[in-house]
This record gives sequence, structure tokens and C-alpha cells, in this order.
Amino acid sequence: MTAPSTTEADEPEPNPTGTTGTAETAETAGKPPPGRRTFGLAAATALVMGNIIGGGIFVLPATVAPYGSVSLLAFLVLSVGAVLLALLFGRLARRSPVTGGLYVYPRDAFGPFAGFLSAWSYWTMTWVSIAALAVAAVGYVDVLIPLDDSHALGALVAILALWLPAAANFAGTRWVGGVQIVSTILKFVPLLVVATVGLFFVDTDNFGAFNASGDSVPGALAASAALLLYSFLGVESAAISAGEVADPERNVGRASVLGTLGSALVYILGTVAVFGLVPHDKLVDSGAPFADAVNAITGGGWGGTAIALVAVASIVGCLNGWILMAAQMPYAAARDGLFPAPFARVGKGGVPGFGVLACALLGTALIAFNYTAGPDTTFRVLVLITTFTGCVPYLFSAAAQLYWLAKGTRARVRPAGLVRDLTVASLSFAFSFWLIAGAGYAAVYQGVLFLFAGIPVYVWMRGRQRTEETEERVAAQPQGGDAERPCRGSGR
Repeated sequence: MTAPSTTEADEPEPNPTGTTGTAETAETAGKPPPGRRTFGLAAATALVMGNIIGGGIFVLPATVAPYGSVSLLAFLVLSVGAVLLALLFGRLARRSPVTGGLYVYPRDAFGPFAGFLSAWSYWTMTWVSIAALAVAAVGYVDVLIPLDDSHALGALVAILALWLPAAANFAGTRWVGGVQIVSTILKFVPLLVVATVGLFFVDTDNFGAFNASGDSVPGALAASAALLLYSFLGVESAAISAGEVADPERNVGRASVLGTLGSALVYILGTVAVFGLVPHDKLVDSGAPFADAVNAITGGGWGGTAIALVAVASIVGCLNGWILMAAQMPYAAARDGLFPAPFARVGKGGVPGFGVLACALLGTALIAFNYTAGPDTTFRVLVLITTFTGCVPYLFSAAAQLYWLAKGTRARVRPAGLVRDLTVASLSFAFSFWLIAGAGYAAVYQGVLFLFAGIPVYVWMRGRQRTEETEERVAAQPQGGDAERPCRGSGR
């Protein structure tokens, strides 16, 4: 075992926002308020897996089918990258085991503006991602209850899929953890059965061309990976909710790695099975690829119906965890005065209720605004936007780790620990940068607009914060004018 790196050995630096942050200080010191640590290792791992394995595994095989089986290679690359990110967040959680991880890390390293940009970008990603997940449920609901290609009915189903888990979040974090364990088991077991049994029915002729896009192999790999990243969003779930995890210094890293590895196994086996069971030309146009794959195994419609039920349960369970994530990030930023104060309000169940409500309302508006283009186009557009907005906080977090490592001294860091952490942080940064490049100009353009839209919010909140601090200092000054000033030569 190597000695602790700087992320473990260094003392946390003062809050750069200048706020007192009594509750935050208590958590940073490792003394959270009683009753806040509600997730054990099993629940935290289920939270990670539940957030990763959602709509992605059921919808994305058809979304990336136009690129060909090169997308299977992209899944392998993403699995390695996701494990690197999980290791990165585990190391950073040792320094700051508090709620709001991807906001806290850049804030502590680079100041409040970097923390705000990371929080704003991640928050944008969460509610856009939630809208995309809700849209992904429509294709499988259509297998159970034919919607007759009605955009109005599809939008209604998507909105309902969003608000059901939002209601569960209002019940409290203990309920969220319980739902995550149940929904993870419910979807993991049948998906693993499909991914293993389905391999015996694979027809290699169904895979189609290795690179069906016509682009270069590196270009097709990057483009498909940018879409597939959506299926791995959630690797940071335990770090975001570290304030709710028991023994977060150890369990955040463990839950992140275990949840990511388990999800990667299901993804790779499941996608290979789908590509081998459904002919390529049919897969490209499929709205429910896993249902089609199960029908190929069973030879009838009952298998597709069963997997459609599992898919809907999986997506709703994933939305349950993602809505919690969407509320936790602005909650941490609001406690530092960088998000509007209502985001910091916590209900009786321990959930930031205003954050949950804001996420549900924004997701509903996004679904209603975009659904006229149809579910397939809407899903693809939203997924690529989430790739950019999700990778921005990944970049900031990797940069924060590199900063702490560069700030360390040889006396406090053994070479083995430094090389290990430096390698993980550097590769995580490069991996995130590569995914942003693969998202394409349109997604980066729209993502930047979403990111810059938060700057006026930051300016307003920081301005109000400075004004309040000035008023407090003026009010604390002694009254009485010159009578309170020291007299010259008085010895005072």
C-alpha cells in the first residue's frame, strides 16, 4: 500500500467564498449533522449503478447503430475512461467528503467562479439529461401501449415518467436509496440474463459493417463515444451525494468503481447481444432495440413486452436518482451563496425540495418545447448537449486534482502515490476533452450558450453577497464617531 497522496495528506484550505458556512465546515471536518449519512456502501453502489444503467442501455444501441460495430469499441474505451473518472472522484472525495463534489472540488482549488461554472454546467446537464431519459421511456411504453405515433401522447408519457420519481424524491433520501436498490435489482438481473443467454443466439451477419458511417475510424469512434457517454453519466453520483454517504472517504471511491464496473459489464455484454440479434438495417430504425432483441430470442411478442416493462422500470428508477443529483449540486452551491437561496432549503426528508421542483419544471418545459421534432431527434439532440455540459465539470475536477498534486511537496508525497494520482487525473482530463471534441460543433455551440447563460446569475449572486458582507461589517463597527477613536499619546 502506498502512502497517501496530497489529496489525502494536505489539510483542506479555507472556503474561498469568504462565507462562514457553518454547516459546510461541520461536514468538511468530518462531523456531519446527525441523521444525514443515510447511504451505506450497498445503497451508494446501487445509486451509481441505478443512475448509470437507465435509458442508455435500452435506447443507445439503436442510436449508435448508424456508425456500425465500431461503437462496440467505443463502449470499451468509455468503460476504461469511466473507471478512471470513478478513481478520480474517489481520490477527490478523500479531500472533500461533502455533498456537491463536482462543485466543491474546483471551488476549493480555483475559487468560487470555477466552482459556479462547474455547478451550473452540471446542473444544466442533469435536467437536460432527465428530459432525455423521460423521452427514452416513450419508445418502450409504445411497446406496451401503442401510442400511434402521436407526439402529444408521447410528450404526456414523457412528462409523467419525469414527475413520478420527482414525487418519490419529495419523500426523502431514505426512500430514494430504497427505490434505487429495488430498481437496480429489478433491471440488472433480467438484463444480465439477456446479455448472457442472448450471446448463444447471436448471428454475426447481423453486425453489419465495422464502420458504417463513411467517416474515418477515429472520427466514427469519437462521434459514437460522444453519444454513448450518456450511458455512463452517473459515475459521479456517489461523489455528488458524499454528504449522504456513510464513511465517504472510503465508500465514495469504492461505490464509484464497483458501480461503474458492474454497469460496464452489463453494457458491453448487452450491446453485443443486441447487435448480434437484431439485423443492422432494422436496428438503425428501432425505437425499442432490447425488446426487438428479446423477441429474436423467444420468437414471440411476450419477450419484448417483458423487457419493455423492465426498461420502463429502469428508466423511472434512473430518473429517481438523477433528480436527487440535480437537486444536490445547486444545494451545495446555494450554501456558499452562489445559487439562489431557495436551492439550499432542505425538507423533512433531507431532500432539497426546491431543487427537485425546479428540475422537474425545467425538464417538463424542455420536453414540451422539443417534442414536436419527434422522440428520436429530440433524444439525440439532448444527449449530445449533455455530453458537453457533463464533461465540463469532469474537466474542472481533473484540473483540481492536478492542481493539488502540483501544489504538493516531495516530503509529503511518495513517488508511487504521485505517479498513480497524476496518471489518473491526466488521463481523466484528456478523456473528457476528447469526448467534448466528439460531440460536434452544434452540441458544443448549444452547450456553451447554456454555460454562458449562468454568468449573469453568478454576477448577481456575488454582487448581493458582497453587499451583504459590507453591510454586516458596517453594522459591526463601534458607534460613537470620534469618541471611540484612540487618542494620540494615550497609550491605547
